[in-house]
Amino acid sequence: MAEIDALPFPFAFKPEAVALVVIDMQRDFAEPGGFGASLGNDVSRVVAIVPTVKRLIEGFRAAGLPVIHTMECHRSDLSDLPPAKRNRGNPSIRIGDVGPMGRVLIVGEPGTAILDELAPLPGEIVIEKPGKGAFYATSFGEDLKRLGVQQLVFAGVTTEVCVQTTMREANDRGYECLLAEDATESYFPEFKAAALAMIRAQGAIVGWTAMTDQVLKGIADA
Repeated sequence: MAEIDALPFPFAFKPEAVALVVIDMQRDFAEPGGFGASLGNDVSRVVAIVPTVKRLIEGFRAAGLPVIHTMECHRSDLSDLPPAKRNRGNPSIRIGDVGPMGRVLIVGEPGTAILDELAPLPGEIVIEKPGKGAFYATSFGEDLKRLGVQQLVFAGVTTEVCVQTTMREANDRGYECLLAEDATESYFPEFKAAALAMIRAQGAIVGWTAMTDQVLKGIADA
């Protein structure tokens, strides 16, 4: 069994039972004029990780390992959007409203799409999730069981919200989880740092963290 040099200790890597999960690398969270920017966030932090996420995806593809993508989005009739989510705060634009890239976070709209550089290949699983975690109201759990997956490597945004939520959900379901530190990002550097610390605290209570180079080396050595 190969190991990945990770924190808080090496991650015992099972190449026959691992998948990459890329969380919410969508235009609305990464591009000027998108939903993330409309909330006053610096989206350049998300843009900066795109080459690293791409390299991680390509490494998994080259090794013949599954790549799973998630998209936070809602039905056009908003039937899966709780009022508490749509109405929170006082944003300039709300989920479901028409923005510069179409209706915000609605299935099929331009802004909801995954960035072109990271677009799924035909046959790769894409999870359309109405919540922060990928297991809620989706087929994610069933897809992982069908693939025989036991370990998940994570990338994407944002570290402390959708990424960490999905990792915690996966941990509760018995999956071993590793987060690629340089392939995830937050709009708030201090939130990312805190999330990484929480994930690997107390002997990897939620999971492990490692750099992308370390993950790819583990794949190559397996």
